[in-house]
Amino acid sequence: MKRYRNGEIWDFEHEMPVSPDGSEVILGLDGGTTSTVCVCMPFFPLSDCPLPDPVPVLARAVAGCSNHNSVGVASKDSRMSPPYEWKTAARETLEQVMADALSKSGSNRSAVRAVCLAVSGVNHPTDQQRILNWLRDIFPSYVQLYVQNDAVAALASGTMGKLHGCVLIAGTGTIAYGFTEDGKEARAAGAGPILGDWGSGYGIAAQALTAVVRAHDGRGPQTALTYNILRKLDISSPDELIGWTYADPSWARIAALVPVVVSCAEAGDEVANNILLESVQELASSVKAVVQRLDLCGEDGKGSFPLVMVGGVLEANKKWDIGKEVVNCISKDYPGTIPIRPKVEPAVGAALLAWNFFIKDVHKKA
Repeated sequence: MKRYRNGEIWDFEHEMPVSPDGSEVILGLDGGTTSTVCVCMPFFPLSDCPLPDPVPVLARAVAGCSNHNSVGVASKDSRMSPPYEWKTAARETLEQVMADALSKSGSNRSAVRAVCLAVSGVNHPTDQQRILNWLRDIFPSYVQLYVQNDAVAALASGTMGKLHGCVLIAGTGTIAYGFTEDGKEARAAGAGPILGDWGSGYGIAAQALTAVVRAHDGRGPQTALTYNILRKLDISSPDELIGWTYADPSWARIAALVPVVVSCAEAGDEVANNILLESVQELASSVKAVVQRLDLCGEDGKGSFPLVMVGGVLEANKKWDIGKEVVNCISKDYPGTIPIRPKVEPAVGAALLAWNFFIKDVHKKA
């Protein structure tokens, strides 16, 4: 175990005594394009008893973006041996937020039994292995380490750690991810804005910005989006949108305009309404693709499956309820769809995954 690149991150451990009662903990981390959350939970005894409800959380820490595809690489010299190949701002964020959660809980790395990092941008086994190699340098050798895409933790947040069904995430980005009870998995979308995360917060807002430019050029219909977006951004002309957009084209900054689009649609603007209707179709098609590939509803399509819905775009706090419309669209083809709004956040889902994976590993060795 090393203190690793930024040794000062772990300096708090020098002044923290080992817990006299031998308390052990689990870390669950949900890392996305907008923020990263880590929770520290007590390690539950190995028994057949159900988990406590609500699930206890000892500490929670928050940091910025940890998607390595979004924050960029600080150094990527292929001549250097691991772990220096993954010298990124994303890694620094992950390490800091885990240290903060342990410090707030009064624990240290010696008390950790299992860690699950669920991070957006983990799309291939090589991504998982790179992060696992890095984690092994940080934690003691006996700690069980697991790395997943953040969508897996989001699913677990609605199923209390069980991997079965489908999750739809629609926040800054979007992805649909599903699992069968026998471990098969499939995903749709989640390729980022350049490859078409349509239906995401970024996708909705980017379409709205495009509509404003088209209306200004005379290539598209006039829309209330023009006035409302200009007012939101405190600029005076659509000509200024180009400078505003490319000054900092970060995904979350663009996606922050989604409430403006929803408000315009609720006020009757046809252009904004069509953008939201298209987003509903895109999000529903992602879920349908996963359901079909995994046969989640059986051969007749009438079986039931949990659909966990996560992300700001799907929150039911507006008259124009995108989440509700997505469920309606999916249910036309798959009436057994059971929508679930998680009671716990994805970081807790990641911690529950760590516990479930740990239990399975123990049973395999028994």
